[in-house]
Amino acid sequence: MTSHDLIVDGSRGYTLPTIPGKHSDLKSISADTMAEVLNGVYSDRLHKVTIVDCRYPYEFEGGHIRGAVNMYTRDAVNSLLETQTTAGKRHVLIFHCEFSSERGPRMYRHLRSQDRALNQDHYPKLNFPEVYLLHGGYKAFYESHGDLCDPDSYTPMLHLDHCADLRHFRVKSKTWTAGSEKVSSRRHRSRIFPSGLDF
Repeated sequence: MTSHDLIVDGSRGYTLPTIPGKHSDLKSISADTMAEVLNGVYSDRLHKVTIVDCRYPYEFEGGHIRGAVNMYTRDAVNSLLETQTTAGKRHVLIFHCEFSSERGPRMYRHLRSQDRALNQDHYPKLNFPEVYLLHGGYKAFYESHGDLCDPDSYTPMLHLDHCADLRHFRVKSKTWTAGSEKVSSRRHRSRIFPSGLDF
């Protein structure tokens, strides 16, 4: 097993099968693998999975992957680092946005950077050494597994009925992320908290 096959702290291999994606620095999984996670195929190997949906709230409310949490600001993603992880238990994160081309990868990288900073005195330890990106995002997942979405629908970011919402959340996400490059004790909470899927 090469270092490329190991999770980032080097402690073990990846639990989920990965595929080549647009972002070579991030580990990607397919929509089919995401469906298998939801259907319990990996429940004997994973203690908890948190699906982090980085789309804006109106997109999330218009249809999301079952059990996902909505986190579209860096401060919300930072709150994941405050959750307690049980030693020896695999708690993995799966990030995505509409296409997993911008917002999802950006938040994935931010979480990794903050996790490294938080654990800088304990390298290579991380709170979340096993993180994935959903290839193709919500759009690809919905097209093949709409039955695993709540509700079974899809609201695009550029939906004509949500032009005002888009402007509002773009401004708000930029405002809330200003100056949040470092982990701080003051964090805005996502209005939907990261319960995750327990197996």
